[in-house]
Amino acid sequence: MGHPDPVTSSASAAARPADPLQVWLIPVLHDNYVFVLQRGQRAALVDPAVAEPVQAQLEQHGLQLEAILHTHHHSDHIGGTPGLLRHWPTAAVIAAASDRERIPLQTQGVAGGDRITVLDEPINVLAVPGHTRSHLAYWLPESGHLFCGDTLFVGGCGRLFEGTPQQMHQSLQQLAALPESTRVWCAHEYTQANLSWAAAQVPDDGAIAARLAQVKALRAAGTATVPSSIGEERRTNLFLRAGSAAELETRRRSKDLW
Repeated sequence: MGHPDPVTSSASAAARPADPLQVWLIPVLHDNYVFVLQRGQRAALVDPAVAEPVQAQLEQHGLQLEAILHTHHHSDHIGGTPGLLRHWPTAAVIAAASDRERIPLQTQGVAGGDRITVLDEPINVLAVPGHTRSHLAYWLPESGHLFCGDTLFVGGCGRLFEGTPQQMHQSLQQLAALPESTRVWCAHEYTQANLSWAAAQVPDDGAIAARLAQVKALRAAGTATVPSSIGEERRTNLFLRAGSAAELETRRRSKDLW
């Protein structure tokens, strides 16, 4: 499965660069996505799990890698960075400063509340613990993209490996408060399983049933279900709709055993 047509965000401010920012994905491993941010012939990556197929795609498009952003320390999100740096040694590596031991090679440590610039694009760094203790998300407020790693999935959320239900609930509510049109780029293709579980929990929910049917058609055609949108997640994601940490915990436990 190749990457889909890139999603292009036109600059809204007169001072923005002439080249629009494009975002597209590279499927790797079993169900991971690596995200490419492209402006002209300049590129940045989010969560490169592996190096070789990502390098091949960048070279095929004649792109120069300038930055790598990591959401968290798991190997299927950082495993490709050493190999990519061998080819593009000047690329910046941006990740949680609090997790330097588990995310090596950082050139810029960041934390929630920081604002950085990559490819001339302002990026707000959001602290979203729950899946891991130092998980970050990257929100691009001007172009409307969110890179949320394994915190928010299409129709789901990440497992609670290091964080608490309270932390995950707070993290998801922070993401839910973003504009409805925000494009949600999550790092795994878990959508059909997530929505199948959700449909089993609330069989009378027409929005979830309709979305599951759409997702099944996309997957049958070999098409990615990413990106989603915050508005769509508000309507059909039972974890985002959880009214409390306790409700989220119950739903997460159910999904873990499903």
